[in-house]
Parts: sequence; structure tokens; C-alpha cells
Amino acid sequence: QVQLVESGGGLVQPGGSLRLSCAASGNIFSIYGMRWYRQAPGKQRELVAEITSGGSTNYKDSVKGRFTISSDSAKNTVYLQMNRLMPEDTAVYYCYDIATMTWGQGTQVTVSS
Repeated sequence: QVQLVESGGGLVQPGGSLRLSCAASGNIFSIYGMRWYRQAPGKQRELVAEITSGGSTNYKDSVKGRFTISSDSAKNTVYLQMNRLMPEDTAVYYCYDIATMTWGQGTQVTVSS
């Protein structure tokens, strides 16, 4: 049984930064192989970033150069550092563990002046 607990969302002005955290609990060997998704009102959930078990990363084109996914194996935690945020980034962000097919509860990110 694995649980993913998200934190770090909130309200920021355009150009600001946030760091999302996703902490995994339970008996897992590694948190590597994680994804961040987001879903805005009226839109489909979309893949934002991925870190594989081998440590490689992939990003949605619109967030390349602004977002960074990383992990801390000792803490069983994956992060999403978001810089130069834009209103278009407003959404509920979800982490997802590929191995256990487990979703986080979601955290709201709102970018507005």
C-alpha cells in the first residue's frame, strides 16, 4: 500500500515561483519513475513532467526551461520546481507513481495578479 501526499501549491503572481512536493509512504524500493500531471477547468489532464527509473527527465514543451522535476530517494519524495509562472499554468497538479499506479490527492496552483 502506497500513499502520495502532495504539498506546496498556492496563489502566486505571474513571474513567481513555487515548489511542489510529493512524498511517498509505504513499502517501495524507489520513488524513481514518477510523473507530474495537471488539469485545468474544462480541459483534459495532461502530462507535465516525468522522471524515469534511470534518472532521465522529460517535459511538456510549454514548460521546458521553466519547470524542473527532481527526486530525493532518501526522503521518498519527488519535486516540481516551477519558475516564471504564467496564468496558463493555473491548474490542479497531481503526482503519479508509475510502478504502483498511485495518484496524489492534487494540489491547486493559481497564477494571477
